[in-house]
Amino acid sequence: MKNKKMSKVGARALGRNIRMSPIKIRRIIDRIRGCSYGKALVLLEFMPHKTCYLISQLILSAAANANTNFGLDKSDLFISEALVENSAYLRRFRPRAQGRGYPIKKPICKVIIKSSSNFVGEMEE
Repeated sequence: MKNKKMSKVGARALGRNIRMSPIKIRRIIDRIRGCSYGKALVLLEFMPHKTCYLISQLILSAAANANTNFGLDKSDLFISEALVENSAYLRRFRPRAQGRGYPIKKPICKVIIKSSSNFVGEMEE
């Protein structure tokens, strides 16, 4: 039985062990979630944050994955899902008074970008 249905096809890109605070990355991810591929790259290009370059590389990777694996056109893609997850802390110690050591926790996070394309096609069930 063949029906015409809306189906989502997309690809994802995963960035692991990014040495930056998840709060700083979420500030940028919230701006591009739901944007089209081209608009997201333009927004990231003109934002004055250090993480914009890392996120733009992930968006380019997700678009390349969608193009290679599913044959989707980059102009039809949009950012369907963007997540930032906490990871372990990089622990360092600083010397303090009277020979004590003070721990410094440097945050590490994981970023997941999913790009999708909506299309109407015939699906077999």
